[in-house]
Amino acid sequence: MPVIAVDAADDDRLTDYRNLTDVALRMRHEPASGMYIAESASVIERAVEAGHRPRSILMQDSWLDRMHPMLESIGALEPNGIPVFVGDRVVLESLTGFHVHRGALAAMHRPELPSVASVVAGATRIVILEDLVDHTNVGAIFRSAAGLGIDAILVTPRCADPLYRRSVRVSMGTVFQIPWTRIENWPAGLDELRAAGFTIAALSPRTDTSINLDDLAAHPPERLALVFGTEGEGLTDSALSTSDTRVSIPMHAGVDSLNVAAASAVVFWALTTPPRVQRAPGTGARQ
Repeated sequence: MPVIAVDAADDDRLTDYRNLTDVALRMRHEPASGMYIAESASVIERAVEAGHRPRSILMQDSWLDRMHPMLESIGALEPNGIPVFVGDRVVLESLTGFHVHRGALAAMHRPELPSVASVVAGATRIVILEDLVDHTNVGAIFRSAAGLGIDAILVTPRCADPLYRRSVRVSMGTVFQIPWTRIENWPAGLDELRAAGFTIAALSPRTDTSINLDDLAAHPPERLALVFGTEGEGLTDSALSTSDTRVSIPMHAGVDSLNVAAASAVVFWALTTPPRVQRAPGTGARQ
């Protein structure tokens, strides 16, 4: 692949990488341009393994030799080659807005999102994220979902972009592993899931109107859709009213709730792991 030295941040060929720390700008530019940014060699490799195609790669010149194996593997999949832009630290920081210390960045072609029906086909445990605004939370939930046995994720129209650079980085590339798409018709789209046999469980800290997570875990439905709400305000009234049941996590010390990413990990573990082995007190013997 052609290695192209760049010495100025205003180079027109580098538009995909300009002002990466401007969240509002990137949220407009990236979907409209049909691209997203993958950060670090490992994340880029996971994206390519998932079938995503890079448009170009950007790295600091001191990383070129270390990145050679990754570039070779990508080059084998891109017979026509893609540009590899290389510059010094000052140019890259001026261009992106931060110190590029994870080896490389890649501007990736954004894949077309699949239908809800195709994403949930065959799934028994799915997650719906309603209007989350923090990309870090979105990435953390994807990582927990992939690691704890969730089959698919749906995000509402106003939810933060799972392919935003911070989401991808926090997810450690698991956003490329777990099937996901946007559920555009919200919350009416829940009817499609219900018709497919899913029980809709809304996570809520209101213990007076919800069942305990332990009770749900003891008798879980065959197909379950877990709905998590935005940071702070939680689920909207419309999402709560259209759910089949409300679920709360038992809490202590007067704490009413957990951060949504932490709460999701607790719920995933409770509802996807096999029953834990019980031991008789003081004997160490299994029951």
